[in-house]
Amino acid sequence: QVQLVESGGGLVQAGGSLRLSCAASVRTFSNYAMGWFRQAPGTERDFVAAINWLGAATYYADSVQGRFAISRDNAKNTVYLQMNSLKPEDTALYYCAAFRDRYYSRTRQNLVDYWGQGTQVTVSS
Repeated sequence: QVQLVESGGGLVQAGGSLRLSCAASVRTFSNYAMGWFRQAPGTERDFVAAINWLGAATYYADSVQGRFAISRDNAKNTVYLQMNSLKPEDTALYYCAAFRDRYYSRTRQNLVDYWGQGTQVTVSS
């Protein structure tokens, strides 16, 4: 069983930055591509970013491209999401995810094996 614990959420003004962290309690962290999703009240959970097992390839939703950066440290079993130039529409509960495969793909379904409990990000205007 894999546990994912997010941290780093909070309240920030528009234009500000936050860095989310997700610590995984698993011996084989590098077996998983990792990702971040978010869910605002009354909406579906949406993809934000993903990173392959070595960290060599990253993927982003159009809405965050150029503002957010995903990274990972396999030695620390941790994945990060650096969020810059935050907007009120970025307000959501942010979830860390461990994908079933080592590689994320834009051309096939990416199954998530494990979810974190979420960390709230609120951006005020």
